[in-house]
Amino acid sequence: MKTYSITEAAEHFNMTPHTLRYYDKEGLMPFIERTSSGRRVFKEADMEALKIIECLKSSGMPIKEIKHFIEWCSEGDSTLQQRYDMFLERKASVEAQMEELKKTMEVIDHKCSYYKTALDSGTEDIHKSKKVTSF
Repeated sequence: MKTYSITEAAEHFNMTPHTLRYYDKEGLMPFIERTSSGRRVFKEADMEALKIIECLKSSGMPIKEIKHFIEWCSEGDSTLQQRYDMFLERKASVEAQMEELKKTMEVIDHKCSYYKTALDSGTEDIHKSKKVTSF
């Protein structure tokens, strides 16, 4: 069975070992085993759990709520509905973030086009007749 040190696990997820220690301290990794000398040992199942934790974190979920999810997982089937509902909420939240990012990208695309046209003509004056602002 393949195992990972805290450094290897951190590198796998592009984070620092300090972050993983923080997650452990906050109760997000009650499943992590330790060697007799106290070093954390990450198994494949632990890496999969960390993948979910990172997904939830990147979706904007606070650590406290992720901890609730971890607790629900340890409670078993009795919490399936809560976990399902939580992921539905995360999905809606991420979809809303994506819509906001789409609007942001539209503005950025517009400004790229604006400045490309100005660069190609050597002046922003090309836009003056269109009443477009440069900022």
